Amino acid sequence: MNATAAKVVSPTAAVHPRGIGPVWVAAAVAFLLGSIVIGVAVGPIDLGLGGISSSLAERLRIPGSSSSLSATEESILWEIRMPRVVLAALVGGMLSLAGATYQGVFRNPLVDPYLLGVAAGAGLGATLAIAYLPDGLRGQQALPAAAFVGGAVAVFLTYSVGRSANRGRDTTTLVLAGVTVASFFTALQTFVQQQNADTLQQVYTWILGSIPSSGWTDVVLILPYVAIATVVILVYRRVVDVLSLGDDEAASLGVDVRRVRLTLVVAATVGTAAAVAVCGLIGFVGIIVPHAIRMLAGVGYRALLPLSVIVGAGFLVLADVIARTALAPAEIPLGIVTAFFGAPFFALVLRTSRGAA
Repeated sequence: MNATAAKVVSPTAAVHPRGIGPVWVAAAVAFLLGSIVIGVAVGPIDLGLGGISSSLAERLRIPGSSSSLSATEESILWEIRMPRVVLAALVGGMLSLAGATYQGVFRNPLVDPYLLGVAAGAGLGATLAIAYLPDGLRGQQALPAAAFVGGAVAVFLTYSVGRSANRGRDTTTLVLAGVTVASFFTALQTFVQQQNADTLQQVYTWILGSIPSSGWTDVVLILPYVAIATVVILVYRRVVDVLSLGDDEAASLGVDVRRVRLTLVVAATVGTAAAVAVCGLIGFVGIIVPHAIRMLAGVGYRALLPLSVIVGAGFLVLADVIARTALAPAEIPLGIVTAFFGAPFFALVLRTSRGAA
């Protein structure tokens, strides 16, 4: 990894991608912090910013501080709201980062993290777990594990099909292989659903996506995958700018295109599969956030990727606030909320891309 990155230090400097300006970093961090405050504060029980601040100060062991919240309010804050906000931030940041990475690697601004079949594979894995596992085994561990394995298998098959065409460096081949594998897995999922009609409600609830209120368990479950994937992608963020120029240009600048692309795709896929396994299929995040950053800041990938993590985290936290409060006490599936904002935005992106072409 380090050798490859070292080879392209000079070439990336020659590409002159626009870096991260301090103003945009400050704006992104302020957006995330504001989203977290809103996510923690908003709910059926008003904890108050003062109560939240005092509880946080006590947790941080600041001298002279004591929480003004009751024991029940403390439990609501630290066992329900805070883990849900953290989980939404992890998932949003990962999906946004993965989307931006795929867009750079495949040189297509309209792709998303589900391009290579991870969504279809995770959907099949979750459907199989819901349909065939005994009730006692469909819990918090088995369903995410089945979805994660399904997503990983789908992407592995996509790469295998792409390599069998002997065109390993052709991104179009991988995209077509992803469409093929996704169609096959979707067909299998539909068949399983037809054979187990009594599980349709559970399957569709998972597919529509949501942030579970399960305490810190899911945070701990996906944190290692998201952390490793994020670190790997950010280490290669300068190389993504070179890959966006095209395979031949990148190879001429000393980049091992096949190896770097595989590394980035595996990292993005592992992170996406972990996020999907816990929260279901949440669409459009990987398109909305990177494009919004491009339109506002006009930065290259070495700036776009870290900004996507921060802004994506804040975006999904706010989307989850809408999902759990808009029709309270009922909860809207999170995938519907992101689609409500994402579909018009995607149409705008299509129109803009068409005009640019």
